[in-house]
Amino acid sequence: MTTAAIIVAAGRGLRAGGGVPKQWRPLGGRLVVENTLARFAAHPEIDRTLLVVGPQDIGKYPLPALSKFDLVTGGPTRRASVLAGLEVLDGSYDHVLIHDGARPCVSHDIISRVLDALKTHKAAAPALPVVDALWSGQDGVVNGPVDRSGLYRAQTPQGFDLTAITTAHRTYIGDAADDVEIARAAGLEVAIVDGSEDNLKITTADDFRRAERILRHQMDIRTGNGFDVHRFCDGSQVVLCGVAVPHTRGLQGHSDADVGMHAVTDAIYGALAQGDIGRHFPPSDPQWKGAASDIFLRHAVDLAQQMQYRIGNVDCTLICEFPKIGPHAEAMQARMAKIMGLRADQVSIKATTSEQLGFTGRGEGIAAQASATLVPA
Repeated sequence: MTTAAIIVAAGRGLRAGGGVPKQWRPLGGRLVVENTLARFAAHPEIDRTLLVVGPQDIGKYPLPALSKFDLVTGGPTRRASVLAGLEVLDGSYDHVLIHDGARPCVSHDIISRVLDALKTHKAAAPALPVVDALWSGQDGVVNGPVDRSGLYRAQTPQGFDLTAITTAHRTYIGDAADDVEIARAAGLEVAIVDGSEDNLKITTADDFRRAERILRHQMDIRTGNGFDVHRFCDGSQVVLCGVAVPHTRGLQGHSDADVGMHAVTDAIYGALAQGDIGRHFPPSDPQWKGAASDIFLRHAVDLAQQMQYRIGNVDCTLICEFPKIGPHAEAMQARMAKIMGLRADQVSIKATTSEQLGFTGRGEGIAAQASATLVPA
């Protein structure tokens, strides 16, 4: 599945003040639209990004200092600008995400939720249910309550089958509030996925201050380290990073003694300031005797999600004279990635010796050290 993103930034957006369209104003050390583009550039499932800007802005404002986006000249309305981007894509991708350039706080998870929904639907968009009481009013006076049942606050990115939404835009007459309206006019069913209060569209001066606070929180990047050792014992294999490796010895431990997986698990717990494996799975508890270590790792990953973090990458080094790790490193990488729900290129598994020094050098056991990086979900 291939996916392109269209970032729409051709509007005037002067209600936020500053005398400059809001997408070109600074926010958190870079332009609003630069923050927005960075979110899509960092997502591994986005293959191409288009930035649609007004013709009057080309050459007037500095372009964001990102390497991978293509500039498209927009039109007089939002719909015309989106269609300009769709025509550039010309059906060459499976899906497209259409996003407001003035929503710089969109999260990795919202983008992923829309993409996941597109696996089973032709269209999907994030939204939040309306929870406040609603009134109708006129001339500053309340007329009466409005039923909020079934009402949602629409957000972006709105995702679509590229061919379907391109056809819908080409045949639609008039303007529209958003691309969901155009999709529904063409008969497309639109799935709703969870949005976020943080995914605000900057409209007023107060929104800039709120966005600054959100971006500061989203920069709460954490790192953790883990270290573990297990001595050799009688056996015919060792389990390392979830892979059984034939050997003349085994590893001694309360669980399956997977020293690599234990180090990675402790690194994640450390980044979360949640102690180590022993805190969550006490070795004094007999139910964990001989347990598969992926139980511990999955728990650490789930805990990170509960605390609203996701794993950016992990790096694990196995320290031993034998067995040889190289022939099994790729399988270990794949196994660890699968358990943690990561891509293989987010997991590094490597090995070194201790030059025949210390207990690993004397062949008495295996050690492992690991680091993990966690970023806000």
